[in-house]
Amino acid sequence: MTHLSTIRPFHRLLLAAALTCALAGAARASEQALTLDGTAPGRTFDGVGAVSGGGGTSVLLKDYPEPERSQILDILFKPKFAASMQTLYVEIGSDGNSTQGSEPTHMRSPTDHNARRGYEWWLMSEARKRSPALTLDACAWGAPGWVGNGNFWSQDMCDYYVSWVRDLKATYGLTLDAIGCRNERGSNFDWVKQFRKTLDQNGLASLPIHAFDDPGNERMWSWIPSLEKDPALNAAVGIVGNHCLTQAPEPAAVRETLRKLHKTVWNTEDHVYNADGAFYPDAYSCALGAVHRFNINYIDHDATKIVNWYLVGSTYGIEPYADQPPAMFANSPWSGHYALKPIIWAYAHYGQFTQVGWHYVDSGCTHLAGGGSVVTMRAATGRDYSVIAETAGAKVPQTVRFAVEGGLSRKALCVWLTTRSSDFVRQSDVTPDATGVFTITLQPDAIYSLSTTRGQQKGGFTNVPAEKPFPFPYQDNFDEYSEPSRFGYLPHYTADIVGVFEVVDRPDGRGKCLRQVVDHKVQSWAPEWKPYTILGDATWTDYQVSADISFDDGGWAGVMGRVCQTGNGWDNDANGYYARLDADGACSIVLASDQIKGTRDRALTTGRISGWKSGGWHTVMLRFEGAKITMLVDGAAVLSAVDHTYPHGMAGLITGGDHDTRYTALFDNLTINRVNGGAVRPTVFSQDHAPIYAPSANDSAD
Repeated sequence: MTHLSTIRPFHRLLLAAALTCALAGAARASEQALTLDGTAPGRTFDGVGAVSGGGGTSVLLKDYPEPERSQILDILFKPKFAASMQTLYVEIGSDGNSTQGSEPTHMRSPTDHNARRGYEWWLMSEARKRSPALTLDACAWGAPGWVGNGNFWSQDMCDYYVSWVRDLKATYGLTLDAIGCRNERGSNFDWVKQFRKTLDQNGLASLPIHAFDDPGNERMWSWIPSLEKDPALNAAVGIVGNHCLTQAPEPAAVRETLRKLHKTVWNTEDHVYNADGAFYPDAYSCALGAVHRFNINYIDHDATKIVNWYLVGSTYGIEPYADQPPAMFANSPWSGHYALKPIIWAYAHYGQFTQVGWHYVDSGCTHLAGGGSVVTMRAATGRDYSVIAETAGAKVPQTVRFAVEGGLSRKALCVWLTTRSSDFVRQSDVTPDATGVFTITLQPDAIYSLSTTRGQQKGGFTNVPAEKPFPFPYQDNFDEYSEPSRFGYLPHYTADIVGVFEVVDRPDGRGKCLRQVVDHKVQSWAPEWKPYTILGDATWTDYQVSADISFDDGGWAGVMGRVCQTGNGWDNDANGYYARLDADGACSIVLASDQIKGTRDRALTTGRISGWKSGGWHTVMLRFEGAKITMLVDGAAVLSAVDHTYPHGMAGLITGGDHDTRYTALFDNLTINRVNGGAVRPTVFSQDHAPIYAPSANDSAD
């Protein structure tokens, strides 16, 4: 290589000038130029948001005291405040486990009907109250066993859906904006046509169906050619909804078919996990990755709505996926503590700068040459527009030149920036020049929103309560829930993993109690273990848990302790111990573990209570002292075992059942105490733990 110092001065000057021009040309070449044409075609934006369900993901949120419960909801849904989510997708309950836990059904039998069960109705109402423009979407993961006599794809299921949609409107005044078929269970052409016909016949012709909400290339895309061949199928499926589009991109022919048919495409479940390889190694990378996926879902897949699984981490930490997917944590209602994750601001970069019904500006939607992507949207009316850019994977700053034309506003754009060191901070405005041109230099691994709109803010609240341990000792006699329907029939702090444990009247008229109500095999999303519910603190070691138990019709029931895991997201077997009492007086201490093949549990010791008298109520206790485990019935020790498998974990309640039968049972005076501790007074729930539903004169189920 020739060095400049060896060249004559005149030639050196010429060469230096040439190098300067070359470097300037290279700089100009690296400057990406985009034209934002307000008259250009672009698909309609349907929003970004999250899923509540696919497991009991929001179960502890309902138990928060005020004002913290309202603060959490404001952070998630209040427009131009924090996340400003634009769409909410909820599970239609089935009484069956669908990842972390189970969601109650509104129809436990063909003749049973109750639109006050569970908390999803409440959550939708609160979300829409804060954001009237928010869209609501729903789908079932499973169904009660009676539906179709065990066949989900049946007229029963069509009618089941219709009843739920009608209840949403009649009881809560909410109109559903879209509905799915079944989460991740393949396609059924005949059924979706039948479903469309049923909706139309029931005055729901304007409610679009999205299908078939599956993951994986084969299941997601193999059925799409049938849309072109089958006019009735094409008419029934209003929206093509699939999961994790960026992980299973559609073939070019599929995208061409969908465009030819003018089909709307939605990503009805995406996830951005902390541990998702090198690209998402930590919480900030998840926020950056979320905007990256929001952008490329449209750029590469034409997807106009993206919902992430899942909304808020209101589960116990021993449940699967408890820490990685949610937008924030709200899993300590007894303290009122909650915590935001950086991904909240990923939602804000969309939600505070766009609205459902805006239109993409396709000329401003592209991958960035230096790494990252950019998406532009314009208002449905008026001249406003917004640009959302992310620079995931970029190594150096990159400059983008925007030329504004086609009637879009040329006023100054506000600029908001999120980086690893600062969340959602307003920068200096940028103003187009007289020709409508402006430039911005984007730093690596950052998120930007530019907009002609105003009113954005980094909303939040000060003095969030500090986290505290679960209350101990603990006692609940369930008499606080004088109107169970106002609480969705669910007590504070329990998380149903399999089955549903609801507050009901005691048969003897002596107050309230808890009943495991599911007496049949459910068409669950995942294979189910035994009905059980959990509560407490995973760090508990030596303690005793007890409950009064009454049998409905045979079977067995018991209490659980040292529960340290509730499955892996597919199976839902517990790791821990339980004391089992049969209606005939047989008893056992059982180790439950995912290391045990077959039934996943093994009796450590068994026996039968002498002089057993069936009927009535019996107090069952499980006591832990180091490796020693003792079962007591009505105050007398009946069994003892030694086992070192699990040294700590939570408490719970459990009922028996075989492959096809679920036995129901009643529980009262649930108590968690020190070993040989004295009497425990009922836990006082704060007066600010308000019911989630108003009194209803139409509710006859209390």
